[in-house]
Amino acid sequence: MLQVSLARLKQGRRTIPYPATEPALPDRLRGLPVVDPSRCPAGCRDCADACPTDAITVAENGPRLDLGRCLFCTDCTDACPEGAIRYTTNYRLATRTREDLVLHGQALHLAEALEEKSRRLFGRSLKLRQVSAAGCNACEADLNVLSTVVFDLGRFGIQFVASPRHADGIVVTGPVSENMRAALLSTYAAIPAPKLVIAVGACAISGGPYVDNPEVHNGCGSLLPVDLYVPGCPPHPLTILDGLLRLLGRLDTRS
Repeated sequence: MLQVSLARLKQGRRTIPYPATEPALPDRLRGLPVVDPSRCPAGCRDCADACPTDAITVAENGPRLDLGRCLFCTDCTDACPEGAIRYTTNYRLATRTREDLVLHGQALHLAEALEEKSRRLFGRSLKLRQVSAAGCNACEADLNVLSTVVFDLGRFGIQFVASPRHADGIVVTGPVSENMRAALLSTYAAIPAPKLVIAVGACAISGGPYVDNPEVHNGCGSLLPVDLYVPGCPPHPLTILDGLLRLLGRLDTRS
């Protein structure tokens, strides 16, 4: 016991200070992708043709990028002959609407807070039930990481619970296979109203790499009313946390 206590003292504080200070992120992080239309050659479709999920479409005034479909791979950047697309380390990606995830030259409209009544209900205590609707366990793993000492999700009053009857909302991962459709709907129905729906990852938003497969429902949006979209494949834990805090009005939506 003494050795355990000494080891814990030696480790010191392990919880990150976010959101009090900006997190230190590695340069290799694939955050918000940006497109420079001025570098796009006329008629070039290399990036769109290379995208495995059709997240990029080419318009007259430059590419249109759908973050809800984006797998954050490097196929588009590898294919672009002029380097018009690049990934930044900006982890802030969550939005309130599906339309806000489609970028065409404008800045990403980050998630806004719930209305005042909902903030009074959920702002200081939010219990969530997570459902993996045929996910690959990548998004699920990053959700689990949020409960570790590094991120300490509980310090914000947010916790994952075992029963939907104890939950205020549902977090959906995976493309929602036909085999998981009934389980997802039953879980949602068991959560007392009012309730929230949070789609985490490209699969839960659009179907991800399985989009338009006859065995999936292209995410949960066709079955449930979604309150928060968190794109990524998988999204970084800070991306998820940032979205949750913005939804609850715990962050300045302008930053």
